[in-house]
Amino acid sequence: MTTITAPTLQNSELSIQNSPFALKIGPYTLRSRLIVGTGKYASLELMQQCHDASATDCVTVAVRRERIFDKSSGRNILEFIDPARYALLPNTAGCFTADDAVRVARLGRELLCHSDYRGADWVKLEVLGDTKTLLPEPLGTLEATQILVKEGFHVLVYCSDDVMLCKRLKDAGAAAIMPAGSPIGSGQGVLNPNNIRIILEELKGQDPAFPVIVDAGVGTASDVAFAMELGVDGVLLNTAIAGAKDPLAMAHAMKHATLAGHLAASAGRIPRKLYATASSPWEGRITT
Repeated sequence: MTTITAPTLQNSELSIQNSPFALKIGPYTLRSRLIVGTGKYASLELMQQCHDASATDCVTVAVRRERIFDKSSGRNILEFIDPARYALLPNTAGCFTADDAVRVARLGRELLCHSDYRGADWVKLEVLGDTKTLLPEPLGTLEATQILVKEGFHVLVYCSDDVMLCKRLKDAGAAAIMPAGSPIGSGQGVLNPNNIRIILEELKGQDPAFPVIVDAGVGTASDVAFAMELGVDGVLLNTAIAGAKDPLAMAHAMKHATLAGHLAASAGRIPRKLYATASSPWEGRITT
């Protein structure tokens, strides 16, 4: 595995990681717009190193499926996630009905209420349709969102890139919408950027601060940069780092891709043109 030394942050980069580049979701303000997971790592030590390299300050843990205790060593995964540094985002991965997801969300809240972690009052909601595609089940997702919002949760909703569903979820009180770029763990990137653009237009038109986060499907740093350049507020990923040949190197790459994509979206790209446009003026050329 390649050893990479984390670059020293310059003053300009330090200011970038603070407001106005921070991301507010419900009651939480995150310095990084990259949220990462905890599954599929070869070791808990590697997971911890990748979290550090990614510069994230929010880590998501699957309450139902994630191993709280490592099977081989019996160690607690939470011992490798510093509560002073990271907000913990419990998620309902592995749930296929609204009732199941609501039950798991409540378990996550109880777990964090009796810990030092921030995050007891929010949840990443996943209600899956099947085990083959792991795509969201829309009716169950909407039902669970409505229930959890009534119970006081700040709900970050994993959903499809269906524009009408995203609008319904926002109207139901979701704290953030998280459309899938492509199926979980597929590494296909953002397959339908036009739908993401329409979702951004519809959801942020009257509420520019409402968070839209691409969740699932990215495979490499360029996928993250592309998603951010579309104008989304953040990216959530797990397999793209944990499943890479060199997870630590990929964690560094994802950190910089998130920042670069966000800055590029803020800066505004030049229009695409069919023909060339000279960088220097034609006037004043040396002629014979």
